[in-house]
Amino acid sequence: MNAQLKNPVAKVVFYAFLVIWSISVLYPLLWTLLDALKDNQQFFFNKPWALPKAPFLWSNFSYVWSRYNFSDYFVNSLVVTVGSTALGLVLSATTSYVLARYKFRGSNALYLLYIASMMIPFVLALIPLFFLMNSMHLINTRFGLIIVYASSVLAFGIFVLVGFFKSLPKELEEAAIVDGASYYGTFFKVMLPLAQPGLITIAIINILNIWNEYIVGTILVNDPKMYTLPVEIGVMQAEMQYRTEWGPLFAALLITIVPVLLIYIFFQRQIASGITAGAVK
Repeated sequence: MNAQLKNPVAKVVFYAFLVIWSISVLYPLLWTLLDALKDNQQFFFNKPWALPKAPFLWSNFSYVWSRYNFSDYFVNSLVVTVGSTALGLVLSATTSYVLARYKFRGSNALYLLYIASMMIPFVLALIPLFFLMNSMHLINTRFGLIIVYASSVLAFGIFVLVGFFKSLPKELEEAAIVDGASYYGTFFKVMLPLAQPGLITIAIINILNIWNEYIVGTILVNDPKMYTLPVEIGVMQAEMQYRTEWGPLFAALLITIVPVLLIYIFFQRQIASGITAGAVK
């Protein structure tokens, strides 16, 4: 890449592409923020793409937070996201460690089975998943969503962490066992901390995916008190057929976007380095 950028023309084209790409990503976010500061009159009687007129309606954020009980939905999304991410990390880390460090009959086939499951669209399992969760009385519960989301991210976690555990020297385990550590102690005190970059990568990507998930939340939750943020925004859009409140709708979208956007901004290096390191082996 550095050799190619020595060419002035290539350098101009490369940076022009980066500028265009940045604008295409940032403009929708900026437009969402500007529209969140408008009232209905500005949407109907002015151009939809025009800048908001003073006074800016920052009250749209507090309105949607209280009028639509966004605090409850925010808590639901937070609990489900944190719980499913934590459970998914535990399951993927333990499974990956066994598959990477211990060879037994069928271990390679089991690993390939996990990887192959990533190619199956999750939407195909929605109907049997609904009946399964209904038989277990886990419909309209946070715990039900946590189990489903944790299982849906398990294969990706195994895919990343197996490479990490394979790259760790076997002498570390032998030294820990000589010092009197059990198999559990070796895993939790020695091997798991060394796989921290991979764990951070998986956690961030899972948080981004689970926080924005809509389809499973719609299928497994029909109690308004248990809605997550994406489901509630879908309900708000449906209500727009009868009551138009565009400003609060854009404010709700921004409230949903900001947490995952901040996570991605602060941890983008860990995401890129973690995936690359996990794919080495």
